[in-house]
Amino acid sequence: MTRGKWLAVLCLVPFAIFFFVFQIAPLLWVMINSLQSEEFGWGLANFSKIFNSKFYLQAIQHSLEISFWSSVFGIIIAVLGAYSLRRVDSKLRNFVNAFANMTSNFAGVPLAFAFIILLGFNGTFTIMLKQAGIIQDFNLYSKTGLIILYTYFQIPLGVLLLYPAFDALREDWRESAELLGANGWQFWRHIGLPVLTPALLGTFVILLANALGAYATVYALTTGNFNVLPIRIAAMVSGDISLDPNLASALAVVLVALMTVVTIVHQLLLKRSYHVSR
Repeated sequence: MTRGKWLAVLCLVPFAIFFFVFQIAPLLWVMINSLQSEEFGWGLANFSKIFNSKFYLQAIQHSLEISFWSSVFGIIIAVLGAYSLRRVDSKLRNFVNAFANMTSNFAGVPLAFAFIILLGFNGTFTIMLKQAGIIQDFNLYSKTGLIILYTYFQIPLGVLLLYPAFDALREDWRESAELLGANGWQFWRHIGLPVLTPALLGTFVILLANALGAYATVYALTTGNFNVLPIRIAAMVSGDISLDPNLASALAVVLVALMTVVTIVHQLLLKRSYHVSR
């Protein structure tokens, strides 16, 4: 028994080394450098500059707004899609699950290019909607356009996360509710939604974290001209105008702090999730 435990620990060592080198060490490096300033030396000067600058506060605001609304729209569509899949018992369900798994990894330059072709200023759908008189003008490169773009890659991730959550809803609960005279709305209000709420909120915060850290897609679409946190961090590390790795580290710490809060909330909600505790 002892030999088996030592073997398990030995097999864990490579993973522990990998985790420290590629996760913990970079995070420590970023935190240390965030406290350094070329002008003021050690201290909180970088954070003071961030929270006293309308430009950086706007980047934080844009990141939070785009992440929040794309997560809201994404989870609404994902709930409808996941529930529909649970009600369909055919090969279509396996196909949609496989398609959702594939599209959840479809991001970056290919996704940005696809949206430019479809919804750009001269995109196929944009021209069709204008000719039909449905819209007068649409700017894919605005905040609204980015929310639509983010929502696209939030939906398949939401479906994959919510699909197993519906296993918590047992069919005999619905039948029992109907025998007691409850209609569909009453079932969802008193039974369905309370059971699914932890999973729904947990999925929501995962989508929020997923959108907060997105970089490649928004950069490929706007070439770095839209003010969000990941773009600002990258501009200070590899930009052509001004380089300030220490300030970039401070912005990265702010982003990590936001994602840490989201992760903690997710873990607290996950512990209360019915389908996990089962």
